[in-house]
Amino acid sequence: MPKETYFNLPQEKQSLIRKVAIDEFAEYSFDQASINRIVANSGIAKGSFYQYFEDKKDLFLYIVQLATEEKLKYMSPLFSNPDKDDFFNLIRKMFVSGFQFAKEHPQYAKISKKILENKDAPITKQVMANNLPTAHEIFETLLENAVVRGDVRPDIDIQMFAYLLASMTTLVIEYHTEYIAEDYDAKMFETIDKYLDFLKNGVGK
Repeated sequence: MPKETYFNLPQEKQSLIRKVAIDEFAEYSFDQASINRIVANSGIAKGSFYQYFEDKKDLFLYIVQLATEEKLKYMSPLFSNPDKDDFFNLIRKMFVSGFQFAKEHPQYAKISKKILENKDAPITKQVMANNLPTAHEIFETLLENAVVRGDVRPDIDIQMFAYLLASMTTLVIEYHTEYIAEDYDAKMFETIDKYLDFLKNGVGK
């Protein structure tokens, strides 16, 4: 997280630094991103950067956190009325909402894509570790509601399957962009529907 000195800056300066950082991480992977470019484009001294952030990783994780919070806020209408849809349709709507968010926030989407493209990098593992607990909590709540509604079997291990769903959601997107299409196009929904069929019906004959 940024240091207190960053939050003491005028809002305009904070916003400029955030925008420059977002543009930098959208254009370059974490390893290739440059603090020198960030400070130059922000109009701050390099020494000042280290008064605001510990290092590049501190800034990057802050930007990813902002993106995650913005995305959750964007998707919040889905969670405010979970009984409106059955469990599987709600999962599909979550994917749709995620894609709409990506279209409306292309720089965040580029950062997310670069994270997935560097899945073995230490920074990616840290991002995933930071975000998985929130995803687990969301899916646990959805599964608990689904059991009450009768959408899923009452004997499932909710904690276990919430963990699996949180992990598989990322894997579905990773699979599609690696093997089907680089962009989130119409074919993505074919991939999603195959995933949902697997969740609903399994693979047994």
